[in-house]
Amino acid sequence: MHTINRTDSTDPAFATLVEQLDAHLAARDGEEHSFYAQFNKIDLIRHVIVLEDDGMPTSCGAMKAFDEETMEIKRMYTVPGSRGLGLASQVLSALESWAAELGYKKCVLETGRRQPEAIALYEKQGYKLMENYGQYAGVENSVCFGKSLKT
Repeated sequence: MHTINRTDSTDPAFATLVEQLDAHLAARDGEEHSFYAQFNKIDLIRHVIVLEDDGMPTSCGAMKAFDEETMEIKRMYTVPGSRGLGLASQVLSALESWAAELGYKKCVLETGRRQPEAIALYEKQGYKLMENYGQYAGVENSVCFGKSLKT
């Protein structure tokens, strides 16, 4: 049984999943990891989804205000044993619904070219490739996506 919990970055389950995410990304990104890590601090994120499967935290995602109309999706992760079950899609949909409830009209996100699974997820969920924004402009490994929300 899947349970989707709305929480914030103080949630211990979220912190544990993010530790696993950071270890996974450090292995994939190598020496570039420290560049990305500086933009992925979780200490002030107020909008977090943790998906539990039979009481065990298995997937997470977060969002933070990017501008007055846009939320930025951050810290998407699913534990290896639970991948391929659609959990990340559920988390992403829950984040989008929450953003729309809060009055936001769009979501943006950044992922790495070395994350083909993430790219496939975002494209499947209707995200469109966009020009790299902010700190990711000109970063060769970064790929940015955006999606208009249904209001």
